[in-house]
Amino acid sequence: MTDAFFAWSGGKDSALGLYRILQEPQYRVKYLLTTVNEAYQRVSMHGVRLALLEQQAQAIGIPLKIVWVPENTSMGEYEARMAEALQGFKIEGITTGIFGDIFLEDLRRYREEKLNQIGMQAYFPLWGANTTGLVQDFIASGFRAKLVCVSDQRLGRAFIGQDLDAALLQDLPAPVDPAGENGEYHSFVYDGPLFNNPVNFKPGEIIMRDYTPAADKDAECGTNNTPAYDTKFWFCDLIPEPS
Repeated sequence: MTDAFFAWSGGKDSALGLYRILQEPQYRVKYLLTTVNEAYQRVSMHGVRLALLEQQAQAIGIPLKIVWVPENTSMGEYEARMAEALQGFKIEGITTGIFGDIFLEDLRRYREEKLNQIGMQAYFPLWGANTTGLVQDFIASGFRAKLVCVSDQRLGRAFIGQDLDAALLQDLPAPVDPAGENGEYHSFVYDGPLFNNPVNFKPGEIIMRDYTPAADKDAECGTNNTPAYDTKFWFCDLIPEPS
């Protein structure tokens, strides 16, 4: 059996990928690995509080390992901190990193290269799958999730905080990827077949954040005077509650 860590975001791709891996006898997942913003103690990009990830890990029964990432960190600093965590895994005999990526080739190559540099391998259990089928399988398997971050340009405020269910899939506008694989949305999974108990929370504040660099505010835009890439995102805060 191969000892592995699972790159855990707390969202649907992570949950479905881990669910499938735990049904394979080849891998033993020893840790869930998550990057967390050091200043705000929230999951990078998803904006979910660390306390909720800790509840997820406890409900799943796999220890959570955190890589602390400073606010406005450089790529060099990020890679140094990640390499330190991976070296620690290697010392424990972990040889494989498992990721929930589906079709972003550049990201896959990056992960493979970084792991290969320290003598580890990468595995992608969801790779190349049809994203509509994946989300339908996620829902049919009994998982429950909330949209906690959505692109203002591609989805808008109306979708933030909604449940990821069959009705939402029907409402997604074209050409949004059903799994949000192009960054259209991120989710938080709070119940499902992985969990011994649901993660309890209540909805909090909804805010919009603009990540457009100041120097780029007046830069060239795409069609219809919209940015050529997503810079504005709606976030729904989830506030932990006792189990």
